[in-house]
This record gives sequence, C-alpha cells and structure tokens, in this order.
Amino acid sequence: MKIITKVALGIGVGYGLYLVACNHFIYFGGKDIRLLKKKEPTFSRTFFSTTLKKPRIILSDDVLRKAGIGDLLVEMSLMSKERKEFYISKFEEEEEAQD
Repeated sequence: MKIITKVALGIGVGYGLYLVACNHFIYFGGKDIRLLKKKEPTFSRTFFSTTLKKPRIILSDDVLRKAGIGDLLVEMSLMSKERKEFYISKFEEEEEAQD
C-alpha cells in the first residue's frame, strides 16, 4: 500500500473518530436516530437510547441536559415545553445546591 493511501486512510479514520466524539447519537426507537452536538469532544454518552426512559430521567443527566436534549424531547413530542423548563430549573437548582 502506498504511503499516500495510508495517510489518506489515517486522516479519514481520525476525522470519523472526531465526528463521533463531537456528537451524541440519540436513539428514539425504530429507525429514528438524531444527532445532538456535544459541548466538548468526549466519548461520554456518545450513544444514548431514550427507549424505556421517562423524560424526567433523561433530563436528570447533566451532560445531556447541558447539550440541549430537552429541546430534542420537545421536538419529538415526548414532553411539553413547560414541563421541560420545569425539570431543567429543578435539576439546575439541585446542582447549585450541591456546589
């Protein structure tokens, strides 16, 4: 294999890993997968399934909540905008109380 092919392959694999590290892949069931941009590139909660989870439990996850999963839940009609705002304020108050 020529060196240029190896370099191109390495760049492609590196870009693919970077793409995966920069996004949450949220599974809603069936063939419905949505991308949610991460706040910083990590492999934490890269693949997340919402099936069999209540919206309250999903929003209790700090990483996903800060990435904006609440808006995605509203968009998918899994919760109302008012309920989302209620839970977000509740979890943020709990987080501030712990600090």
